[in-house]
Amino acid sequence: MLILQTVAGGGPMHGFAIAESILETSGDVLQVEEGSLYPALQRLLVKGLLAGEWGKTPDNRRARYYQLTAAGRKQLEAEVNEYVRVNRAITRIIQPA
Repeated sequence: MLILQTVAGGGPMHGFAIAESILETSGDVLQVEEGSLYPALQRLLVKGLLAGEWGKTPDNRRARYYQLTAAGRKQLEAEVNEYVRVNRAITRIIQPA
């Protein structure tokens, strides 16, 4: 969900930029390690939730740039809705009225 949301908000991004964006946006709380990020990106590509295109980074390195597909937008919406539902349930338990 975090990867899909990051790519949805930032346009085409390469893996390192996605990880940096998640870390920065979370206030340095959520760090996605390379060993988790790149396999996750590959799974999202295979599922058709992301599209990837090879390009060059600003410092002239070869990198795959990812962008959200229509299926990815639909999946992101479903995952966010489920997250909100579960978060509300947990909040009800932690902070009873």
